[in-house]
Parts: sequence; structure tokens; C-alpha cells
Amino acid sequence: MNAVTPPRFRAYSARDLDALLDRCGADAETKLQIRAVAAILPFRTNQYVVDELIDWDHVHDDPVFRLVFPQPDMLAADELKTMTDLLREEAGPARLAPAVREIRAGMNAHPAGQTDQNVPLWQGQRLSGVQHKYRETLLYFPRQGQTCHAYCTYCFRWAQFVGVPELKMAAEKDDADALAAYLRHHTDITDILLTGGDPLIMRTDNLRRALEPFLAPGMEHIRNIRIGTKALTYWPYRFTDDEDADDLMRLFEEVRDGGRHLAVMAHVTHPRELHPEPVGRAIERIRSTGAVIRTQAPLIRSINDDAGVWREMWTRAVALDAVPYYMFVERDTGPRQYFEVPLVRAWQIYREALSSVTGLARTVRGPSMSATRGKVVVDGVTEVAGQSALALRYLQARDPEVVGRPFFARFDPRATWVTDLRPLSPSDAPFLDQTAGARPADRITDGP
Repeated sequence: MNAVTPPRFRAYSARDLDALLDRCGADAETKLQIRAVAAILPFRTNQYVVDELIDWDHVHDDPVFRLVFPQPDMLAADELKTMTDLLREEAGPARLAPAVREIRAGMNAHPAGQTDQNVPLWQGQRLSGVQHKYRETLLYFPRQGQTCHAYCTYCFRWAQFVGVPELKMAAEKDDADALAAYLRHHTDITDILLTGGDPLIMRTDNLRRALEPFLAPGMEHIRNIRIGTKALTYWPYRFTDDEDADDLMRLFEEVRDGGRHLAVMAHVTHPRELHPEPVGRAIERIRSTGAVIRTQAPLIRSINDDAGVWREMWTRAVALDAVPYYMFVERDTGPRQYFEVPLVRAWQIYREALSSVTGLARTVRGPSMSATRGKVVVDGVTEVAGQSALALRYLQARDPEVVGRPFFARFDPRATWVTDLRPLSPSDAPFLDQTAGARPADRITDGP
């Protein structure tokens, strides 16, 4: 009996777009428009996503196709015309580059204070590839993990992938000692979130080197290791069939044996991602190491803006032994006008989905905005002193004192982000002020 050949990863980039779009019979103009968008926003996918997750006979209605492939409406009409005209004329870099820069400049590359408020200092030095927004949690961007098996069109970290060095966040080797000293000084940091990109695109030996500093003697205050990843559904073979998959599972076991909680923070945007058999096998292997899988995703117009989709996604996650964790609001970056859903509608979808699932799936929190000041959740529509209002609270914040305290905004069915909201009363205004409590990193994290 012949041995089964393990799947080998094959990535597709923008240069493969025309050939991929031949699968759905796209005409020349459609291809041109999609290439125009791909010149602004990053495109990358792989053969698993293309072959297993997309219904090529019905791509116009296919949520995973929109999740992965650029769509013409992701650019404003004038921007799309500019780019298609340039591509049609076969313009060279000297003409393309300024147009690309101008369009990207209007896309809010790093929202919510990521680069100006979240990057900590140690002895006057900015720590590369690190963000420390919340007291207990430090985000770490390992250099080799700043790409993905496939890119999501809505990704709020799109700027990581467009090849512009000044927009990219990644750890520098020279900062390793400073980061270790920073962590030994800040013993209130209990959680490390490896993020990107996708840390699980790294080879296991590189991932091990990224994790070891957080597990070393003197780091006992670090109790939880989180790994943000889309690998579970974009390349599930990472956990089962890749040549170092067994090493990855041993690494997970070592983290657990070292007394740390290990959470695989799986980004799952549509229930279709959870149905292929390789995903089930991957989850079984991850769970066998003692790691916990938590699922999260933003609410995205035209992809999952339907209560039935979220109900199926949470129900399937629980059936596979994963824990539904977050429903996010699409961030104010990139092509947000294509994806955004009004906050009132987002809450209605969340409530309808939550009311129709078992209590085991009601672990999910949302709809939550990762804003400058913290994570703001919409608790619902209510009436206060005869006025319709949105009830809100912070699930997490730079200033822990505001966490969990209810506040209210005027009812606005068109608002899509916290900065669109207006306080219901003067006492609510401080909670909606995104500059309040947004203390610069050098005031709260600099060392002696």
C-alpha cells in the first residue's frame, strides 16, 4: 500500500490572480479591477483555501471568496478609476508608487494608537515589535511571523503586509535583552500574546526561540501564553501533516508542562471554515496537548453579517471543543466602508445569535470595538429618562478604573465606531473621550 503524500503548502500572490479568477470565468475588466485593489491592499492565499473553502460556481455570493479576494468596491470609485487607468496604461513604478501611497495614506494604517501610544520604552528606547496597551497583556510580534498562510481582506493589520518598512511592526533581535529587562520590571504582565501576521507560519524552531524568553527563570509572573492565528482554518495541516507538526505539538506540551496556560486564539470568520475534516483533526491534536482553542472574528458586512451565520459558527466551535470568545466590530482602518456594520445592527445580530445557542456558546463577548482607549462593548439599546440610548461599557482599558462601568450614548442607527457616538449626558462624556486615559507609553512603561 502506498503511503499518502502529505500536503505541501503552496502560496498564491497577486501575480496569480488572473489564473485563479479563470476558475469563475471572470472577464478582463473584472480581473483588472481586482488587480487594481491588490495593488493597494495585500493579497495572498493558498491551495487549501482555494480548493476547499471557496465555491467557485457561485463566487459572487461566496463569503470566503470575499474574505480572501480583493473586491472592486473596496476602493472608492475615483481611487479605483485611478488605479485601473494606470494598470491599463501599463504604468511603471514611477507613476504607480505615488498613487498607491496617496490611497494608502487615507486608510488609517495603524488605528487605536498602535504605534504612538502602545509601544513601550525601556531606558529611553522604544521596544520594537512590542505593544503594551493593557496592564496585564503584552503583544509580541516575532519577526519571522509577520505574514500569514492567507490574508483576510478585512485585516486591520494590512499595513504589515504591503512591503513598506516604516509601516511594519516586528521584533528586532537587538531588543531581546531590553524586552527581558522590561518584563522582569513589569511583573504585573501576566499574559503574552504572540501576534502578527501569524506566528504559526513560523517553523517550530523559530517559534520556540520566540517563546523561550517568556518561559525562562524570572518570568514566573507570566502565566498565560496566547497565540493569535488563522492557521487552524487556512492551513490546518500545520498541526497534523507539516514536517515539523509533531515538534509543534511537543512545544505546546512543554509550555503546558511549564505551568503556563496556552490559548490558541483562532480567527474563524465563517462557519464554512470549521467543516473540513482536516480542521477537526487539527483541533484534536491541539487539544491533546492541553492547549485551549478560543475562536474570534469581526462582524463583516457581506461575509458574516447574519445571526444564523454566527449561531452556526459558535455551535460548530463548541461541538469541536473550541470556546467562542469574541465578536469584534470591524476596525476603522483599510477598506472599512466596504465591511462596516452599524453598531445597532451589530448588537441585534449578536443578541439574536446569542439567544438561539446553548449556554456553552454564550461565552462569546461582543460586539466589541478595539478602540484607542480600550475594548468598548455594545450591551444594547435601551431608554434612559425617556431618551433612546446605546448602553456601553469597557471590557478592557488602558485605565482599569473604567472597566465594567456602564455608560450611555445617544441612539444613532448610523454609527459604526465609538468616535461616531455622542454622550447621552455630561456624565457619559468622559467614557467616550478617546484621548482620556490614553497615557503615552513613556509615562507608564519606561524603566528606571
